[in-house]
Amino acid sequence: MRPCDGRLKKSGMTNRKIEYWVIPPEADAQFVAGMEEVLDTYATPYDPARPVLCMDEQPVQLLKETRQPIAATKDHGRRVDYEYERAGTANIFMFTEPLAGWRQVSVRATKTRADWANEMAALLEGRYAACRKVILVCDNLNTHTKGAFYEVFEPSRARELARRLEFRHTPKHGSWLNIAENELSSVTRQCVAGRRLATRPNWRRKPPPGAMKSMAGRRALNGK
Repeated sequence: MRPCDGRLKKSGMTNRKIEYWVIPPEADAQFVAGMEEVLDTYATPYDPARPVLCMDEQPVQLLKETRQPIAATKDHGRRVDYEYERAGTANIFMFTEPLAGWRQVSVRATKTRADWANEMAALLEGRYAACRKVILVCDNLNTHTKGAFYEVFEPSRARELARRLEFRHTPKHGSWLNIAENELSSVTRQCVAGRRLATRPNWRRKPPPGAMKSMAGRRALNGK
């Protein structure tokens, strides 16, 4: 027994009792300012002309089976060989409008400024075409910038898109303030975790049944 093991045993603790949390920095004025700006945004009454949209994204490793899995029977579960073959990556985009109870999932091959710009343009010119301004809550990443529109589209279109978008960045180490992160976590737990996806899933129109069941049971999301 190592010297510290006796003290851990006496106190009822073990080395395995570790919980991982996003611990915000102490006495950080910048963090507090960013957090309160996001919370104030969530507390704003619903305005269809200025909707609050949250977005998050997550890369996924694609894995291909090297041997045909054995189907489950009444005596044993589905059997999958421990070996697999890497088949590239994909990137899941999650968009949610909390006060409208609306969500959209899409999957792209890469995670670049161009991917983000194209996803945002589709929303600004589609679902939100009639809105004078869209408030976007997202993490402060170098791919989430108005400049991305100018890298992808002609200047006049890029300016029109940028003019109608207003950012609310979550503070550093405060991505948990983004409601879209909760939605994305639900989708990945139900539809990605524990599975091997060999090809990029086509979820733009309709996520898998597990995610749809979860989403159907929810209405407007409260940021409180």
